[in-house]
Amino acid sequence: MTADLVLVGTIRTADRARPLAEAIAVRDGRISAVGTAEEVLADAGPGAVVRDLRDSVLYPGFVDVHNHHALAGRAELFELVLEPTLDLDGILERVRAKAADLPEDAWIVGGVIASTLLSTFATTETRHRLDEAAGGRPVMLAEDSRHNRWVSSRALELAGISADTLPAEGETLLDPGDGTPTGVLFEAAGIPVQEAYDGAGGLSAAQHREASRRGVELLSAYGVTAFQDAGVSLEILDALAGLDRDGELNAWAVSSLLINDPIFGFDPVGTRLIDRGEEFRTVHHRPDFVKIFLDGVPPARTASFLEPYVPDAAHGAHFHGSATMTEEELYGWLRDVASRGLGAKVHCTGDGSARLVLDVAERLRDEGLGTPLQIAHGQFLAEADIPRLAGLGVSADISPFIWFPGVIPTALTAVLGERAEHSQPNRSLLDTGALVAGGSDWPVSESPNPLEGIQGLVTRADPLGRAPGVLWPEQAISAEEALEVFTINAARAMGLDAETGSLEAGKSADFVILDEDFVAGDPERIIDTSVQETWFAGRRVH
Repeated sequence: MTADLVLVGTIRTADRARPLAEAIAVRDGRISAVGTAEEVLADAGPGAVVRDLRDSVLYPGFVDVHNHHALAGRAELFELVLEPTLDLDGILERVRAKAADLPEDAWIVGGVIASTLLSTFATTETRHRLDEAAGGRPVMLAEDSRHNRWVSSRALELAGISADTLPAEGETLLDPGDGTPTGVLFEAAGIPVQEAYDGAGGLSAAQHREASRRGVELLSAYGVTAFQDAGVSLEILDALAGLDRDGELNAWAVSSLLINDPIFGFDPVGTRLIDRGEEFRTVHHRPDFVKIFLDGVPPARTASFLEPYVPDAAHGAHFHGSATMTEEELYGWLRDVASRGLGAKVHCTGDGSARLVLDVAERLRDEGLGTPLQIAHGQFLAEADIPRLAGLGVSADISPFIWFPGVIPTALTAVLGERAEHSQPNRSLLDTGALVAGGSDWPVSESPNPLEGIQGLVTRADPLGRAPGVLWPEQAISAEEALEVFTINAARAMGLDAETGSLEAGKSADFVILDEDFVAGDPERIIDTSVQETWFAGRRVH
């Protein structure tokens, strides 16, 4: 059968049956052959365009099992972008500059603020400084985990938050002197502000579509050809489906439909959202998962742990955090999800919430229910629970971008002590047979570059050299294993492994051309590898 295109050179397939090849052939957007140059060229036919890769190498397109592509696109196009390294003065300077070009009472929305700084902003005086910088406008700034917010007095007013009308959920930090809300809002306490912003206009349908388009463009630039968005709204579902129907979605997209929503303020969620998922199914967009937030984040002490946090004045010496659901509630939701033929991504940043997922998974497996389950983040797992993931068929959705040495690990150490040094037991997970899948959690991470995550998995150090040291180096994995984590493993966890994630005949022609073979190179220089081209479904998209 005649191929449209044959590429010849150094090729890594992420297929353990044939990890290396010399050539691949592409026909009608799919891979028609993989093998030696002689084999592939012999079958290609006279009409094929033959391309010599020369010094470049060809890998499968990267797969990101956990990101928020639309939020990232929205931030770049429509919001105030703040580097997490900015201090209070730097943040206020950016807000002041943004306000200068805005109408009176226009919203200023953006982020991020370092999690190590947020609680230090919890004073009336600091809120008034934000008010002055914004010229009295409503401001809503996200902290680096995207779970928490810092907002201005006008934003509190529009959201109906005062000392007498505090949000029923989440935590509103009050000034210890005057007892008024400081504007620092943890978890669901920030949702009324998000709703006030959305009620004032938010984004139009066209802007949602542009946000998704831009998010996918940025992913393509880093060689990503498939991703799972870890929490979508109706607007994001509509944007992805619309792009694909118009032939403009340049990646496989798996959406996670929110069952509960303690941070985004999306509406609808739960059954009302899940019931509509199939409306948005297209060739390349698959609304195949739900998303459950089972806890929060450790720096805000909203993650659930088996052992208590480091003592503090507000929580005492025996505070473990808590899960958002009981075992029976989680079991009920996951049984319903299984009956619909969907999978579940469950946010667990503490080992207590992770154990709860595994306990429910055990009940489901005993009933013969094989619904795909992912523990999202899973950076902290009790030693006894590590082998349970493989035994129960639960995937580990890991985000190395946010745990190698840097701002977030510093914040973890402050609340967890020495436990923070034992994060992401990836070597142990692989050795016990678990499916370990790589995700960026972008824009919680600053970049969705898989090379950054891959180098972090191999070296257990910050690939960009911003922070010194290594984190639990015994848990390092090889470069070849890390490539699988960000290709075939992630595709398998998302249910896309029949379509993408490795270079095999019959799969979608999704691949990336790099300037060097980083698997065979210096692990300290993986991040220096350049993405020269990204191809999706046989089309060059970057």
